[in-house]
Amino acid sequence: MTDITLLLVDDHPVVRDGLRAMFTAAPGFTVLGESSSGVEAVDLALNLDPDVVLMDLRMPGGNGVDAIAGLARRGSRARVLVLTTYDTDTDTIPAIEAGATGYLLKDAPRDELFAAVRATAEGRAVLSPAIASRLVSAMRAPAAPAEESLTAREREVLTLVARGTSNREIAAEMFISEATVKTHLSHVYGKLGVKDRAAAVATGYDRGILGRP
Repeated sequence: MTDITLLLVDDHPVVRDGLRAMFTAAPGFTVLGESSSGVEAVDLALNLDPDVVLMDLRMPGGNGVDAIAGLARRGSRARVLVLTTYDTDTDTIPAIEAGATGYLLKDAPRDELFAAVRATAEGRAVLSPAIASRLVSAMRAPAAPAEESLTAREREVLTLVARGTSNREIAAEMFISEATVKTHLSHVYGKLGVKDRAAAVATGYDRGILGRP
């Protein structure tokens, strides 16, 4: 099985050293490089082509949100997992809107971080209920009369998405094709007024579809 390749972005050398040591010692990961600023991170990501960028947010020389947006704008295939100490609305919402696949706090246990990186590499949203609840105000459907009701199948798909399940795994669990999963997701996005998995999960918690965060 091919290792997941990583780029570590944090302005604190001690943090980068700790992350590098942690991932180097764990099977299934390869650290390709490090960066201390958002601007440098974009150039490195384009040159090194990692699977996942572990991105801090508040850094001198270019913040994480600008870097996330820059990666998307310049066509990087790397997925971004935000790893930061900040969980305020002013941090979480812009990061997700800029294109981050996931958002994790630095006090997360090691195994949770490893699992989050694996999920991010597969394009699965990595949002704890607590973080998801902070995204709600930016993710609500604009104007719409109360949202259309999700069907039972759409609710089931959304619940599996919230657990970090990939489209292929959802298809296997529900005994349907991946194309059908994508169709259900498209309907969910339309009914909730969102554009991606992370936003759907956040809105699902807000509207009680996924229970209480």
